[in-house]
Amino acid sequence: MKSTPQPPRATGAGISIQNVEVTYGLGSAEPVQALAPVQLEIQGGCFVSLVGPSGCGKSTLLKVLADLMPPTQGTVSIDGQAPSVLRRAGRIGLVFQQANLMPWLNIEKNVKLLDEIVSTKTSETRDANKPEVSALLEVVGLKGFEKKLPHQLSGGMQQRASLARALALDPSVLLMDEPFAALDEITRDRMAFELMRIWQQYQKTVIFVTHSLAEAVFLSDQVVLMSARPGRIHKIYEINLPRPRNEETRLSDEFIRLVGEINRELYKVML
Repeated sequence: MKSTPQPPRATGAGISIQNVEVTYGLGSAEPVQALAPVQLEIQGGCFVSLVGPSGCGKSTLLKVLADLMPPTQGTVSIDGQAPSVLRRAGRIGLVFQQANLMPWLNIEKNVKLLDEIVSTKTSETRDANKPEVSALLEVVGLKGFEKKLPHQLSGGMQQRASLARALALDPSVLLMDEPFAALDEITRDRMAFELMRIWQQYQKTVIFVTHSLAEAVFLSDQVVLMSARPGRIHKIYEINLPRPRNEETRLSDEFIRLVGEINRELYKVML
């Protein structure tokens, strides 16, 4: 019997995006090309932000990486495996703009939910190396709120629970689509600090979609600027700000320079 390929385990996975194109409504009278050929190599354990004008295909690219939709052309591999292999094994974590918690389940059960579903479908026993839910809730600042229902938590706390739920899978890749966009500015800043701290602890490969250039520069190893539709990679910025980053980072000359440089380039691709 031919053995099933095993996905990478528990570490940040490298991602290879080769000439990926996406066209919606292909074969219809008015097809829309969302992504022109995109080629990108991402090292395992890196934090990469995608920025660009609205409608440039950032979320579409994230869906391709998550195996939520196939590319029209091109290929994606994650540590040499197709995204579908990792998705079926629960090795891709997703965090969206809305927390999407089950309202009838308490926070502890919500965080356990995806891992339990994946374990049931794959008939796997829980990996002993996976982080315990109690430990994850403590890491994201929700210790003491385990038995609360989602509506009893603030928006920021719900997003913390959503992040813990994704991390409970012990994913190789964490895909985040504007996870803080619906939060107020103070909560959003606090969540950025929390995300950085958690990323440094778990060292997952993170692909982060945001419209905030300051947020992207603060969090990332690389910022990928995409052009207007059809989305292309216009420029990649290496963010060499020292880690760990803190409040002083945002006040540094280099941080301000990088945000300004990307902002000026963003205006060019919007014209």
